[in-house]
Amino acid sequence: MAPISFNEGGLFARANWSSPEHWTPNPTQRVTLIVAGCYILVIGILVRPLPSQLTPTVGLHEMSHALAGVLTCARIESIQLDPNEGGCTRMRGGIQLITLPAGYLGSSAFGAALIACGFDINASKVACLVLAPLLLITLWWARRSWVAYATFLFTGILIAVAWVVYHSVGLRFLVLFIGVMSCLYCIWDIIDDTLKRKIAASDASQFAKVVHFGNSYVWGTFWLLISILFFGAGLLLGIAAFKTSWDDQMAAADRFLGGSPW
Repeated sequence: MAPISFNEGGLFARANWSSPEHWTPNPTQRVTLIVAGCYILVIGILVRPLPSQLTPTVGLHEMSHALAGVLTCARIESIQLDPNEGGCTRMRGGIQLITLPAGYLGSSAFGAALIACGFDINASKVACLVLAPLLLITLWWARRSWVAYATFLFTGILIAVAWVVYHSVGLRFLVLFIGVMSCLYCIWDIIDDTLKRKIAASDASQFAKVVHFGNSYVWGTFWLLISILFFGAGLLLGIAAFKTSWDDQMAAADRFLGGSPW
């Protein structure tokens, strides 16, 4: 099997990143930005009635808590996704200074990375290959939650269908959608849990107790600013890193991981 060239077809193609033109969207990227804007509008309208627990967003939030726990030597006991109450990660041990903000900031970072990858087909494929084992690990921790099975099964089916149809073009818009939704829901949750109403059990309230400084409003505002910066960084990285046209992306996708049969 011939080696795969990541420069060919647009995955981090060589370019002068200091040039202002490199940060200017080309026609292909303008379409992506318009689609992202439509996603923002639709998600903004549906942010209350849409059951976020039935989307990957809450799963990414709880997965971020769990991964931070693993990295700080915690024992993950379970992850619960409830259609009415949201998500909850139960762990023993770990470093709360890291595990508490990891839910919001980790899911924002994942969302920003998915947004950036949503500008390129092959980058979207790589993102799915990275995301798949993480979701499977999360499903193991959440194996008692039927919502987790329904959510990840539905997401997996969408990814599989988008991968095999028409040069995988739909895959990058699916990845872009998941990224935008993850970032927006993180921003909304921070506002709803810490700024609009003070929830004693929120991550920000618990974090304020741990550090003995500030309150949920202070840390909620701080995390909100970071989440917004992540969102913007994802868009800018996508514009800067993936400059190839539709035709070049589709041609590269057909040569990467077997292409698409239809």
